[in-house]
Amino acid sequence: MKSLALFFVLVVLWLMWSGLYLPLVMALGLASCVLVVLLVRRLETIDHESVPLHLGWGIVPYWFWLIKEIVVSSLQVTRIILSPQLRISPRMVRLAAMPRGEVARVVLGNSITLTPGTLTTDIDENGVITVHALTSQSADGVLSGEMNRRVDQLEGKP
Repeated sequence: MKSLALFFVLVVLWLMWSGLYLPLVMALGLASCVLVVLLVRRLETIDHESVPLHLGWGIVPYWFWLIKEIVVSSLQVTRIILSPQLRISPRMVRLAAMPRGEVARVVLGNSITLTPGTLTTDIDENGVITVHALTSQSADGVLSGEMNRRVDQLEGKP
C-alpha cells in the first residue's frame, strides 16, 4: 500500500513539475518513478515517516491554512523590515507539542519555520519545541497554540 502511495505521489509531482507531455518524456518519467519505488523497497526505507499515510487527507486543508498563515506573516515581516524604526523584539519561546508522533512533531516544527518571523531551533525528546520569534506578536502567535492544535488534529486519536 505504501509503495503504491509513494508511486502515485511521485507520478503526480513529476507530471506537475515536468510540464512536458510528449510520449517519450512521459514514458521516461514513468520508468524513473517505478525505478525509485523499486530502489526504495529494496533499501527497505518505506515506513510511516517516509510515506505518512496516517496523516490522511486532512493534510490538504492544513496546507491551505498554512499558506494563508505564511502570506499573512510575510506581510507583517515585510512591514517591519520596511519600517524606518525596525520594531523588532526577538524572543525565544518554548512550546509543548501536542502531537505525540515524531512525524507530526516534525510537521509542526517545519510549519513554524516556514512561517516568516519564526524559526524552530530545537525539538527535544519530550516534545518541547524551542522557537526564535522576531517580534512579541509572532511569539504570541506561536504560543496561542492554533498551529499546534491543527497539527495534533492531523495525527488523529490513538
